[in-house]
Amino acid sequence: MNQTLPEKRPLLISFSGIDGAGKSTQIALLRDILQSSGQQVQLVTFWDDVVALKSFREDLGHKVFKGDKGVGSPEAPIHRRDKNVQSPLLTCMRMALYALDLLSLRRTVKKLLRANPRAEDRVVIFDRFLYDELANLQVDRSFHRLYVRAILRFIPKPGLAFVLDADPDTAFARKPEYPLEFLRSNRMAYLRLAAIAGMAVIPPSSAELAHREICRKVEERKHALLSKGKTGHELRDERLFSGPVSTST
Repeated sequence: MNQTLPEKRPLLISFSGIDGAGKSTQIALLRDILQSSGQQVQLVTFWDDVVALKSFREDLGHKVFKGDKGVGSPEAPIHRRDKNVQSPLLTCMRMALYALDLLSLRRTVKKLLRANPRAEDRVVIFDRFLYDELANLQVDRSFHRLYVRAILRFIPKPGLAFVLDADPDTAFARKPEYPLEFLRSNRMAYLRLAAIAGMAVIPPSSAELAHREICRKVEERKHALLSKGKTGHELRDERLFSGPVSTST
């Protein structure tokens, strides 16, 4: 079943969004401020640490679909062909692979919860999550939506699941890897998925404003978890972030 992690366990936070939305920047900013406040932070990269059959999937995009490898930049754009390639057969393959990734994700989260020294001081940040795969489906179609809802029932739900919304043109200029038209449709899929899964959408803004909003939501969540059975004086002493939030590192 879809379960939010219990209070006495680490806070699990996931970051999702279209390519070029600024996930890496916001993850680094949040990790720095959490560590400076005494929190233990562990970063999990979904593609490297969770997905099943990673090599097969990389080869499929590179050898079969003739897509480029690597990370695009304004100085060196690339043309990836993987999640942006659509067909009924590929959709069935993706659904099967995403089910395997769900099993792998559940095992990964279970292992993370076993390493549990002072759980209330631990935060696990996921750079992408199973949500990012579900956003590759056509969530506006009824069959795809039924599949998404079925998968969501078994996802180990993060305490906070962020979708970094972004203007597709801006994201494409920052990270030119996928066609602009795909980024536009992918963005709408993320927003539809966020409504279905109850994810927190961070609207398009500057890195600093997005960081402040993320920190506000993280502090609210941590405060709610810490408030179980504690006095107001104890909670004031346990504020997650002291002083103004800054994006300086």
